[in-house]
Amino acid sequence: MTPLEQRTAQVVESVRLALDALRANRVRAALTILGIAVGVFVVVVISAAVHGINVSVARDLESTGPTTFYVQRYPITFEACDGTGDTCKWLSNPPITFAEMEALNRLEGAATVGAAMYWGGSVKYRDRNLPSAAIESYTGNWAVLGAPEMIQGRAFTDQEARSAARVAVLTTVTAERLFGDMDPLSKEIMVNGTPFTVIGVYRDNASFLSGGGDRAKVVMPIQSLGRHLNVQIRDMGLAVKPRTGYRQEELIDDVTATMRSMRGLRPGRASNFAIITQDKIMETYNKIFGMFFLVMIALSAVGLIVGGVGVVAIMMISVTERTREIGVRKALGATRATILWQFLIEAVTLTGIGGAIGLFVGWGAALLVRQYSPVEASVPPLAVVAALGASAVTGVLFGMLPAARAARLDPVDALRYE
Repeated sequence: MTPLEQRTAQVVESVRLALDALRANRVRAALTILGIAVGVFVVVVISAAVHGINVSVARDLESTGPTTFYVQRYPITFEACDGTGDTCKWLSNPPITFAEMEALNRLEGAATVGAAMYWGGSVKYRDRNLPSAAIESYTGNWAVLGAPEMIQGRAFTDQEARSAARVAVLTTVTAERLFGDMDPLSKEIMVNGTPFTVIGVYRDNASFLSGGGDRAKVVMPIQSLGRHLNVQIRDMGLAVKPRTGYRQEELIDDVTATMRSMRGLRPGRASNFAIITQDKIMETYNKIFGMFFLVMIALSAVGLIVGGVGVVAIMMISVTERTREIGVRKALGATRATILWQFLIEAVTLTGIGGAIGLFVGWGAALLVRQYSPVEASVPPLAVVAALGASAVTGVLFGMLPAARAARLDPVDALRYE
């Protein structure tokens, strides 16, 4: 028998002995496997969710173009804020205005500049009422910046937006809840008690940033939101899309200079508006979800540690019960390395079973998350490797102590053990 065949036979025998130990100590083994499975389950589910959210965020940002950036009243910040001007100086920033939007639209490097503001309210058609709908409002170039996938009808025109026409575009979810199988086009709905005519239906690509596709959503011109729903346009934001061949950094400089000039800001004074690039959004997103991911990994580590302690306990019992067997094997020529290897394989087998169970259940949970939430959860190959690797490493680390104890047993004392 070649050395490779001998080593393979040893591994197979060690696995068989590990399975025998599981059958002999079902309760202890089940608790150990449960701890490992829970830890691996958390790793797999969180990895799948984060991977899905990454894909969703990237798609949302790409939908407006990779070089599009945003001009907002408030910056993205995590500084402590108690609501006063001392700790939150940006609270005194003046609102973005339509005059500023028009000025930015005239810049040489700007392909288009659009405004957006978000609100909430009720949407009703006859006896069907959606009390907590999202109301999104845009300027007439919404279709250019957002590229909605129209299912029926059309998006509102620039002329309709400028004249504050009472027109609305619904998502497929909203149209189904309000109209069922009826054709929604040209029907009159009540938005916060004001009549609007439905001119189109589009497919809302459910995503993490947009809040998912389950919530009712109505899109209308931003001017209509202010004039007919009596909403003060104070938190409007702008999306700026550079012209082809124009560098984003150059246009950001032009936008900054134009905004500061219109607001009369002298050199040295901080800007009272925020320019947010997609890189900044991704950086903020990574900070938030990086912390979240680390917390969840720490929680999963607790499960692995609990399972690891179980590995130590069950393997110590196995060593005690098989002391005479170890003595016989050593008397027949088995080395310390052989005994150590045997018990480590048994520990890894134990944790590997828990890891496989956790991986399987976590995969199923990821499919449920993908099916019933806006998060397109999917298990990346790296998560599979990490899950199984973590369970194997746990087996090696926590199995080392009982394996070393078995390897150090004196063959004479072991043979005398009762």
